[in-house]
Amino acid sequence: MVTLKKYNLGGEAVGEVNIDDQFIEIKDHSQMIKDYIVALRANARQWSANTKGRTEVNHSNKKPWRQKGTGNARQGTLAAPQFKGGGVVFGPKPKFDQHTRINRKERRLAIRQLLADKIINNHIVLVEDKVFNETFTEPKTKSVVAFLKKKNIYGRRVLFVSESIEGALSTEVDTANKRNGHSYFKKSTRNVPKSAFIVAANINGYDVIAAHGIVMTESALVELTKILK
Repeated sequence: MVTLKKYNLGGEAVGEVNIDDQFIEIKDHSQMIKDYIVALRANARQWSANTKGRTEVNHSNKKPWRQKGTGNARQGTLAAPQFKGGGVVFGPKPKFDQHTRINRKERRLAIRQLLADKIINNHIVLVEDKVFNETFTEPKTKSVVAFLKKKNIYGRRVLFVSESIEGALSTEVDTANKRNGHSYFKKSTRNVPKSAFIVAANINGYDVIAAHGIVMTESALVELTKILK
């Protein structure tokens, strides 16, 4: 059983959270993780790069100079690639249907292994759920920055993970405060350098592996353990 400390926004420990060993103990699948990350990056490409060949550029087809007698190599058109403004040889063209399918079980297992590695190496910081409906009554970037400095992760790549708003509201009586607190917390992290904000349901392996530290709410961790079973 792995135990993580839970902190308030002041950086003080206010409790502990136990994580099931089944969520942590995963066989090493380094090749699967590599394939998953490569597929994610490939699917993020727009494939919209487009260059014009010599037949597509808007250029005169007049010969640059006469065929013989100048001492220069013979040239047929200024649209040739060796001239400025000429066409591009074997340049990129738009591509479609380049999506790489990722198996659902492999995706979940890869994210679990990446999260387990962060947990084992103490790169995940849990915060209590009160930061939504009590602490954040307005955007407070200074409070978030002060918290990151106390945890020695300010200035590094940080990923903020919160529970999805639907799941959060289903467990709260005062839904208005919860919704506003969730919005204020997200806005408070917007101007933190080298940071990103994501809800647990939308987490992906690239965000996890790219972040040096992960700041996660307790409810987000519970939601992830359910999603990634």
